[in-house]
Amino acid sequence: MEAGEIDALVTGIRAGERRALARGITVVESQAPAHRPHARALLAALAAEPARRARRIGLSGTPGVGKSTFIEALGGRLVAAGHRVAVLAVDPSSVRTGGSILGDKTRMETLARMPEAYIRPSAAGRELGGVARRTREAILLVEAAGYDVVLVETVGVGQSETAVAGMTDVFCLLLGPGGGDELQGVKRGIMELADLIVVNKADGALKRVAEATRADYQGALHLLRRRPGDPEGYPKALTASAATGDGIDAVWEALVALDDWRGAEGWRAKRRADQALGWFRQSLERALLDRLAAEPALAARLAAAEGAVAEGGAPPDAAAEEVAAALSLSVASAGREYGSGHGPGA
Repeated sequence: MEAGEIDALVTGIRAGERRALARGITVVESQAPAHRPHARALLAALAAEPARRARRIGLSGTPGVGKSTFIEALGGRLVAAGHRVAVLAVDPSSVRTGGSILGDKTRMETLARMPEAYIRPSAAGRELGGVARRTREAILLVEAAGYDVVLVETVGVGQSETAVAGMTDVFCLLLGPGGGDELQGVKRGIMELADLIVVNKADGALKRVAEATRADYQGALHLLRRRPGDPEGYPKALTASAATGDGIDAVWEALVALDDWRGAEGWRAKRRADQALGWFRQSLERALLDRLAAEPALAARLAAAEGAVAEGGAPPDAAAEEVAAALSLSVASAGREYGSGHGPGA
């Protein structure tokens, strides 16, 4: 990909062209080493222009709770209110091909047909935490394309789905009617990160059960210590029905009220700064591992260390220190070689 192609892609994304946006996300999601320079150039070019701030909303929930139906109902209302909505849906991956199994476009047919909405399913791959490896980059691209609401839907396979809270402004946890065992199953980890708990499917015969469940969760939330950056009344629990639309507006109003408060009080800026720092550290770890794998001598050293650890012949911490020392020596040696060839008189 030439520099001119990157420029054309940036122009297309900034203009809100769906084909350019789709291609841009494909570039940043690619795991091919040859595509990484193009991805970095694309992100750098977009970052050089004035940022377009969107509301970043993370959504997770237990399997079968109706996340896609809820997102379609919410997204449709937001489009009707004049918003442009991007949905970054992370699907479980095939163990054979690595591709996504479910495909959220097929589960959000109405929303997918709306010109003001953009749905991008991505495979989770081997990433933990319910998000794909390049979800953060995809958020930046859809924001650059002018989408003012970004909904990030996690895989939805358990309580480890907490990574989404580290890349969004507000985190919403969807749960189904019923308490007791389900309340125990959710545990504390994800509850502490949730800004809003929504008990979905609050309609028909389940409406009364849903309200009782909401009360159970609200009581559980009161037992948690109030977090910095939370206004009075948050985190809170609400009920909604994606099928009938009841409660959807109230959920959005609660999300907006919290996001606006955090913005006015400076908590949103601090949260994003912390998220960017965490993103940098994760990227640094990956870059170091890529460097180890790229150099034959270091790759052999890493493989030997991994084998020793697996066989119980070396403590993990000690083996890691040895590999890090080998990397340091390699970097220092490369620096000396560069200096000897580029110094004065070279």
